[in-house]
Amino acid sequence: MSDKPETKRRLGWVLGLTSTGYFMVVLDSVVVITALPRMQHDLHASLSSLQWTLNAYGIAFAAGIITAVALGDRIGRRKVFTLGLGLFTIASIACALAPNVSDLIAARTVQGLGGAIVLPLSLTILTTAFPAERRGMIVGIYGGLAGLAVAMGPIIGGAVTQGIDWHWIFWINVPIGVIAVPLGLRLLPESYGAPERLDLIGAALVTAGVVALVWALSRANQVGWSSAEVLGTLVAGPALLVAFVWWERSVCQPLVPLRLFALRDFALGNVTTFLMSAAIFAAGLFVTEEFQLAREYSPVGAGLRLLPFFATPMLVSPIAGALSDRIGRRPIMVVGLSLLTAGLAWVAWRGSLDTSWIELVIALLVAGVGVSMALPTVPTAVLSAVAPPEIGKASGINYMAQRFGAVFGIAIGTTVFGSYGRLGTPATMTAGFEPALWTCAALAVLATLSALAITSSRRQAPNQAELADLPIAA
Repeated sequence: MSDKPETKRRLGWVLGLTSTGYFMVVLDSVVVITALPRMQHDLHASLSSLQWTLNAYGIAFAAGIITAVALGDRIGRRKVFTLGLGLFTIASIACALAPNVSDLIAARTVQGLGGAIVLPLSLTILTTAFPAERRGMIVGIYGGLAGLAVAMGPIIGGAVTQGIDWHWIFWINVPIGVIAVPLGLRLLPESYGAPERLDLIGAALVTAGVVALVWALSRANQVGWSSAEVLGTLVAGPALLVAFVWWERSVCQPLVPLRLFALRDFALGNVTTFLMSAAIFAAGLFVTEEFQLAREYSPVGAGLRLLPFFATPMLVSPIAGALSDRIGRRPIMVVGLSLLTAGLAWVAWRGSLDTSWIELVIALLVAGVGVSMALPTVPTAVLSAVAPPEIGKASGINYMAQRFGAVFGIAIGTTVFGSYGRLGTPATMTAGFEPALWTCAALAVLATLSALAITSSRRQAPNQAELADLPIAA
């Protein structure tokens, strides 16, 4: 009995340290959005160049997440988690000091790799440290921080950018990381999983294929669709992805077990995740650019106006998740994605400079409620389609689909924007903004159709004991 207070203190440190790492990573995926216009001005960068500050982070994150889990299982989760936290902190310093957009993109790539390590291992360390009967509450606290980070990200980014300087959205990570790394090495418990072969070739092939396709889309308006650069990368991208599929079929322990895609709901759920993420992240980027560059709102003003889009999951998602347990996931998914489509189409239709910002914020609220209904139900449909031993791998694949979807959505939206408008004046900005938002609405329509095709799952949603095996928070 005498060691109970010490045990409680140690578990408190586990919750605090893993949640801190998780909060930092999630916050940095959204905090940059409201700072982009200032970055654009200071670094003299084009929109297609600056999109890579988001894409590089997302690609590195998606490509590294499953490999990070395997590394943690093999050499120790505490060691790999603190390594990732240190890498994220060092990369944040490099982002803050970046003198040009190329160096910023390189630093964001390393930051994405650090995030890919921190995110899955933080949850694994947390759930293995606490007894099964307390995991539901602990994971709820941990997951609530993600909602807080997403909701506060645009406001924090806007306030720091406007009040100090955009470099400080990266500097604020440094003291946290400097303190958290040594504390993690000392206070976090070490744990191991079943060692798996690292599929580095698979990770390299899928990453190279995605980079090639995104590069082609982002460069097409600048150098021309018929240029050797664009045609070459358009050919190389699909070729590398075909090679990835071939490799995954032949390797004993693949990065992505293709047999899981024979399960209808698993395959359709990941397609829905990909398309939904493409619509959400691209819309967030272009609405932010429109608010600041065309309507000339301050970074804080833009962040506050984005709250209805980003903050509603904190309120609506728990209700939607509970309701889906009663009436089924598909109705909630379809209604939610339909609302997302309607909200984005409303913004696209009424996105001219003559439209009141109040109307646009109401439209974003409709879209935000839709997002909130889809966020808890789509991943649950994916995880419920597989057997319990496959949940960890299925969750990692679903997160890859989410991050890669965000990258493609931004790339496609930027291509459409560049075809109709350009940065410079409010009029030319809005001329590109409206068709870019219609593209986001079209992606949301495809996500709705994909969700509509999802049937009933083979098994119930994963219980709390199974959640302990998840490499990431779904």
